[in-house]
Amino acid sequence: MKKVTIQIVTYNSEKDIIKCINSINQQTYRNIEVIVIDNNSTDKTVELLLNKYSNITLIINNKNLGFCKGHNIGFREGKGDYVIILNPDVILDKHFVEQVVKAMEGNPDVGLISGKILRMEQNLITTNIIDSTGIVMARNRRAYDRGQGEEDKGQYDEKNIIFGVCGAAAVYRRKMLEDVKIDNEYFDENFFAYKEDVDLSWRAKLFGWKCLYVPSAVAYHKRGWKESSRKEIPLFLRIHSIKNRYLTIVKNDNIISYLKDLPFILAFDIGIFVYCLFKEPKTLKYILCTIKLLPDTIKKREQIKIKTKRLKKFKNF
Repeated sequence: MKKVTIQIVTYNSEKDIIKCINSINQQTYRNIEVIVIDNNSTDKTVELLLNKYSNITLIINNKNLGFCKGHNIGFREGKGDYVIILNPDVILDKHFVEQVVKAMEGNPDVGLISGKILRMEQNLITTNIIDSTGIVMARNRRAYDRGQGEEDKGQYDEKNIIFGVCGAAAVYRRKMLEDVKIDNEYFDENFFAYKEDVDLSWRAKLFGWKCLYVPSAVAYHKRGWKESSRKEIPLFLRIHSIKNRYLTIVKNDNIISYLKDLPFILAFDIGIFVYCLFKEPKTLKYILCTIKLLPDTIKKREQIKIKTKRLKKFKNF
């Protein structure tokens, strides 16, 4: 039986973390190790974990390293053949791990899996409203969660290949993670948080890995804020979200494809700029942040190109 690592990055997650870990402990699949990486929580998250669970590995950071660096620590620590990353506000159906392992075992070219993620209310009441059935990439390079906000009526009940997986509950093959890491980073640590799941999914695709949607693997996500409540998101995270759109494109996009879709991309980017200018002028800092990180991002793009060229030569040998 293959080992599965489930890792969670926490930051002031005392309201959610116990329910999350309890759902892991109730899984029908038994060969699971749990790693929690705490980003210097100031609430009772660490105290609760230390007092309640002896079967987890708890890594305590002395400052908030961000979602990306936190999970990279977990990726290096874990021993599982498959890795599941969870937000602390996610609860798994008891068959989730069993279903994704079965899908991985039957599809060796699949490196990433998304289950059916449904919404959960703040009071932990589960719903049939879809949170994500995988990530879709539009021609304007906007990445979004397929089906988000729709009532689940069985419209996404077929397995199929998708672009990417949502980082709230993502499943990765260890071999894929080792294959696609750049500068010993699985998630790009320049991202800090947001769109790192899009970046990794895109990079995996470039390396020839497939991403599979498995509807029988069900999870429930509380989500810290709603789509209509953008201003509830801290300013620095909104800046990261916009900045990371451009870093993702620079690292992974194909020049020919980009030029072909340029009218759609420009229209969307102009919309972002105008919105920030008039509605959230402080977020215009994303421009400076993006420019500052461009040299390092271009270097990473070159490494991706070199590695994928070698891969193609090997496959054609």
